[in-house]
Amino acid sequence: MKITHLGHSAVLVEEAGTRLLIDPGNFGDGWVGLTGLDAVLITHQHADHADPERLPGLLTANPEARVLVEPQVREAITAIADRAEDFGPDSALRIGGVEVRAVGGTHAEIHRDIPLIGNVGFVIGAPGGARLFHPGDSLATVPGGVDILALPVMGPWAAMKEHIDFVRAVGAPRAFGIHEGLVNDRYLGLFRGRLGELTDTELVDLTVGEPAEV
Repeated sequence: MKITHLGHSAVLVEEAGTRLLIDPGNFGDGWVGLTGLDAVLITHQHADHADPERLPGLLTANPEARVLVEPQVREAITAIADRAEDFGPDSALRIGGVEVRAVGGTHAEIHRDIPLIGNVGFVIGAPGGARLFHPGDSLATVPGGVDILALPVMGPWAAMKEHIDFVRAVGAPRAFGIHEGLVNDRYLGLFRGRLGELTDTELVDLTVGEPAEV
């Protein structure tokens, strides 16, 4: 499996001749201009995961790509509604040589006065190969058999102690940081240090835009 972190929560996954893009949001532009995609996967409706302005152009440039979204996304981003397919919790399908499964269902609580929205995480992998878990904005669901975790390193909906407990629960041998668009290098260094002290998961540093084999 080849993984390219394209900024914040955007991740390109290439496996078994299949190219999947997760969460092309407006906190980065590494995904802009991509072609040859087999699918675009969107965990939830927030703009840092689904850019309402540039996402339609991406889909135009990838006319054959399936667009699998948490069900509320179709209502929130009407410009892509005609291409999007609802992909709610426990949905599963095969795209090319890759199996994709949706887990979870609800975005983490930001504050009790802010209404909750839907969120699905994606478990992705080819039979016999590595399995990636991208949780979107929730730490509530812990699928088994994860080889590499796309780990949110910061969000207004969780504290570091919750991230560490999440990493322990998933138990993946390796992880790489996502959802880092609001933090600086000082915090990232602190986060890496605490994760190394308190978990058995290796945090791999994926330089944004540089593909890595996992």
